[in-house]
Amino acid sequence: MTRAALFDVDGTLVDTNYLHVTAWWEAFRQAGHRVPMRAVHHAIGLGGTDLIDHLLGDDRDRDQDDALSAAHKTLYGTHFDRLEAFDDAGRLLRSLAKQGWTIVLATSAGGAELDALRAAVDADDVIAATASADDVDEGKPAAEPVVHALDLAGAQARDSVFVGDSVWDMKAARRAGVTPLAVLSGGNPREDLIRAGAAEVYDDTAHLLASLDTSAFADRQGQG
Repeated sequence: MTRAALFDVDGTLVDTNYLHVTAWWEAFRQAGHRVPMRAVHHAIGLGGTDLIDHLLGDDRDRDQDDALSAAHKTLYGTHFDRLEAFDDAGRLLRSLAKQGWTIVLATSAGGAELDALRAAVDADDVIAATASADDVDEGKPAAEPVVHALDLAGAQARDSVFVGDSVWDMKAARRAGVTPLAVLSGGNPREDLIRAGAAEVYDDTAHLLASLDTSAFADRQGQG
């Protein structure tokens, strides 16, 4: 039986959420939009187009979308060589792989950005696949990105666990039938994550690693 351990990356494995916030904030400012950082932070975890939809609304000038995304990409890219994984992120993935879990990353990142994130985590030897938002029609909070990650792992939802930091992660996992675990390292409130469907909440990857034996991962092991 294949069990998948699915992981969001930004804010979950790598400390990037606030870098994304400032990059998006500046991209919006350059385009003439005043968007509070708090609002941007709450939207992190959505794909680029969905994030712009969420913050600017459907009645915006969509001709700006490509320029906004390009500005964010350029601004965020200046941090690539300094990205840092959260404590024990790589050890967590290796511990799960050693227990027989198939590790799949679920992220909207691609290209050089994904390379930088994977370099920060430094666990390529146990990462079986990466599910990108570019491979699906709908991003989180739709179920499709999580279902795609399950397909890459060859696993069933009931046998799998998804770890993320945003309400969008929790909703997507629930809609896909996967047990969602939340980490607080992305800066989202515990209450919001629980309301969005988190089955368990941990401070960060180090806390989850220390708690594996009593977590949903242990429950799934017991089912085998």
